[in-house]
Amino acid sequence: MKGILFALMGGAFITLQGVANSRISQSVGTWQAATITQFTGFITAFLILVLIRDGNLQRFKQVKPIYLSGGAFAAVVIFSNVKAIQQIGVTLTISALLIAQLCLTFIIDRYGWFGMAKQKLALPQYLGIGMMIAGVIILGV
Repeated sequence: MKGILFALMGGAFITLQGVANSRISQSVGTWQAATITQFTGFITAFLILVLIRDGNLQRFKQVKPIYLSGGAFAAVVIFSNVKAIQQIGVTLTISALLIAQLCLTFIIDRYGWFGMAKQKLALPQYLGIGMMIAGVIILGV
């Protein structure tokens, strides 16, 4: 149950972040908005880390360098979301974002990329993606 709540919270906050970034970028620029967002995110995460003291900083050495590039991915996410929201609106942007996420997660699950266990995908999963794509097409019409 906690996982579902965290997923719902993450979904809500990615939408709020996209809208806020779009508004920031109208004043200062898109990459500037991404920079501000990344910086405030770092400060927030660092403060929470200091307050909660969760995890073990010594274990950073065990993380593969490629996985440390997640922040760079976030910069592209922010830029892309800002531009999409400005051009097609919040609803269509988040809908397309979800479809892109699901399609890539299907590939990751299918082939076991990034050390993930391979998952069998069946007709219901493919139908679900198809229905979501149809829904986005209907939203965009």
